[in-house]
Amino acid sequence: MLDKLASIEEKYENINTQLFDPDVVSDMNKYRKLMQEQKQLTPVVEKYREYKKVNADFEEAKTLLNESGLDRDFQEMAQEQFEESRDALEKIREELKILLLPRDPNDDKSVIIEIRGGAGGEESALFANSLFRMYSMYAESKGWKPEIMSSNPTELGGFKEISFMIDGDGAYSRFKFESGVHRVQRVPETESQGRIQTSTVTVAVLPEAEEVDVELNPAELQIDTFRSSGAGGQKVNKTSSAIRVTHLPTGTVVECQDERSQLQNKIKALTILRSRLLAEEQRKQQDQIAGERKSQVGTGDRSERIRTYNFPQGRVSDHRIGLTLYKIEAIMNGDLDEIIDALITADTAEKLKAE
Repeated sequence: MLDKLASIEEKYENINTQLFDPDVVSDMNKYRKLMQEQKQLTPVVEKYREYKKVNADFEEAKTLLNESGLDRDFQEMAQEQFEESRDALEKIREELKILLLPRDPNDDKSVIIEIRGGAGGEESALFANSLFRMYSMYAESKGWKPEIMSSNPTELGGFKEISFMIDGDGAYSRFKFESGVHRVQRVPETESQGRIQTSTVTVAVLPEAEEVDVELNPAELQIDTFRSSGAGGQKVNKTSSAIRVTHLPTGTVVECQDERSQLQNKIKALTILRSRLLAEEQRKQQDQIAGERKSQVGTGDRSERIRTYNFPQGRVSDHRIGLTLYKIEAIMNGDLDEIIDALITADTAEKLKAE
């Protein structure tokens, strides 16, 4: 591990030198890439340098304790330094193990979240809106900007489906574990007899793909225009500003109609398409490494769930890690850190086991 850390520190110093090279500074793409790499290496290098300092204190204390003729006060001081630095070294070693785990290359990216109603009809669509609000409030609490890319609203204020981007450094690292089926148990607003209904909503989380990540061949795209419509099919635009993009090799279809401008809808549709294609390519690569696994979205069936929101009991349960919190109102208002932190901790623990 120490050899690897020394190599990382050497690479870090090499990057610092390159960042002052006029040829690099004038090449914005190369400069930006080096800055990003430096940012990723900084926590590891800082922790390694802390390790070296504490280890020097440890070795000094150990040497002093082995010397004969020390007075009592000096020996006690050396013993205290020895024990403190020994305990600190153990803690730093564990932190370094975590920092050296393979890093998700998408963690620093912005994110596109797609929410679709599953089982439950209109109540499912209404809960899709509730999740959109929850994620938007969480994003805003982090200083990130949510922006609707595409939506299909219902007459009662729900969404059959909605795609939105959360623009922020590191957004994907916080949202990536939200992929899957979310189950809600509550009395719908449309229920006159107070009966609890169970519905599901599917969530897909995609890292934003830039043009350099996915190159789209115009010859492989079928682009159609149509008139935008509102909830229930009500016409809201007399011009054909809505865009449907079909990626012919994969059959992936993206529609955008939220903007009045055909060009803006096209830009958003292509952004979503790139992210879907990137996510699918990365899923295939992961499958080759880790073997078959379930799709992140699932079918929307009630049994395929990662989390349950039970409103009558005021609880939210994440079934992957056995976490239950009795603060549903706060969570629905965007207080997601406790759940997300627990999921990240559990994922890190699994990775450490596999090392």
